[in-house]
Amino acid sequence: MASPALICNTEQWKALQAHVGAIQKTHLRDLMADADRCKAMTAEFEGIFLDYSRQQATGETIEKLLKLAEAVKLKEKIEKMFKGEKINSTENRSVLHVALRAPRDAVINSDGVNVVPEVWSVKDKIKQFSDTFRSGSWVGATGKALTNVVSVGIGGSFLGPLFVHTALQTDPEAAECAKGRQLRFLANVDPVDVARSIKDLDPETTLVVVVSKTFTTAETMLNARTLKEWIISSLGPQAVSKHMIAVSTNLKLVKEFGIDPNNAFAFWDWVGGRYSVCSAVGVLPLSLQYGFPIVQKFLEGASSIDNHFYSSSFEKNIPVLLGLLSVWNVSFLGYPARAILPYSQALEKLAPHIQQLSMESNGKGVSIDGVQLSFETGEIDFGEPGTNGQHSFYQLIHQGRVIPCDFIGVVKSQQPVYLKGETVSNHDELMSNFFAQPDALAYGKTPEQLQSEKVPEHLIPHKTFKGNRPSLSLLLPQLSAYEIGQLLSIYEHRIAVQGFIWGINSFDQWGVELGKSLASQVRKQLHGSRMEGKPVEGFNYSTSSLLARYLAVKPSTPYDTTVMPKV
Repeated sequence: MASPALICNTEQWKALQAHVGAIQKTHLRDLMADADRCKAMTAEFEGIFLDYSRQQATGETIEKLLKLAEAVKLKEKIEKMFKGEKINSTENRSVLHVALRAPRDAVINSDGVNVVPEVWSVKDKIKQFSDTFRSGSWVGATGKALTNVVSVGIGGSFLGPLFVHTALQTDPEAAECAKGRQLRFLANVDPVDVARSIKDLDPETTLVVVVSKTFTTAETMLNARTLKEWIISSLGPQAVSKHMIAVSTNLKLVKEFGIDPNNAFAFWDWVGGRYSVCSAVGVLPLSLQYGFPIVQKFLEGASSIDNHFYSSSFEKNIPVLLGLLSVWNVSFLGYPARAILPYSQALEKLAPHIQQLSMESNGKGVSIDGVQLSFETGEIDFGEPGTNGQHSFYQLIHQGRVIPCDFIGVVKSQQPVYLKGETVSNHDELMSNFFAQPDALAYGKTPEQLQSEKVPEHLIPHKTFKGNRPSLSLLLPQLSAYEIGQLLSIYEHRIAVQGFIWGINSFDQWGVELGKSLASQVRKQLHGSRMEGKPVEGFNYSTSSLLARYLAVKPSTPYDTTVMPKV
């Protein structure tokens, strides 16, 4: 039986490979001189404007990429996702994060059943609970209203909700709704993270949300037990049901933990962790902090891009164009990284979320059919808000490695500031850099320009910028809950497009399992050595030596004594 075909064996892929040579002979200085080309390399939807004219691409490149999309039946793959077909074949699951933000009257099926009513049932429950909580009607064990929330979860249960929370904190409407409240996240099993998450909080006014689909995630459940002990030590065991709730489908374990199953909020197997921000994973803690109406605006923004992605022609489809350009940069031009550079401090947690979303989705070495790939997939994603990043790693981007950049700007600041007598407002100063940096990367600076500026000869090599470094610009009209949802959805679908083109499964993550398995062996060893004095056995020399060194230092408190953070 013949192996399933890889996309790299198609004529369309080979045509792009042959096209690389022509692109390498061009420079962005020359490409940017063609106004018609620049005008054509834009797309707009609901005020979101994409300019990708600073990509190392021509109209011919885009045509060839669109033909590649046809060859992989991209439209059909997108439709299969939206129709609930089990495109996550290794786990035999649908991929329906779009259903989490679909309108109430939408029909999206999984296993022949419309899942939208069930989604809205959970959202209605979240709205009712969050309204009760925020009104002060839900009180803790001592009768006081709860104003602090700690959400305990890791990976997709943490990075996505943290990104949205951080972006909403300075939105005037959201900030007004959050007055007098705190939302914190506890993800890392490192006890330092525990200490930070509860610093200056009173258990008497704190609600803990435990986010774990199976209620068995090792790090999350240890952190949950730690905060449970924090509550019990202050308020007694009867306080747990008033101060802890859950996002989980394992009601049996939820109840055994001491949480009322009526205060457990469900999500589904067809929601991958890194795509779960729009489920109870994110909607519940965010609604407790900001109120459900704000979070619903966020969901509506995500849904608007879902519709754009599903129905717009590929030529003007923002997520599709972004996905195709990423494939071009990675698999044809050979650029292994991507910098995500939002010129908005409110988006400081965007890059860490996209890092997980992208690298966990597309960091694969085999096709969806299990065939070893002969080409690179996925990017190394990193980033920092401008202008901070300019004083950090832009040096490498300008004169070191070529790293395609996503510049994200906002027309209207969440928190405008203008000082009388200043040349420009604070936001205009920020955006001056947003507009300047892509051109600096594209055009660079030649030795001839430096000579005309009378730069000393010995400094010319150091001050020369080769340019020809690709970027794209995404300009948002403002940054309210709606636009935050749109931005999330754009990146989610962009990443899916890349996976669809490469022919990989962007919705499983087997790469995280091996480390977990090995960690369980180490855990048993640590327990045996600490409690029973067992020697280190069954590991290679290096790991055995490291473990012996670690175990040689006795813990300051015996294992049979409960110790809580002192910060």
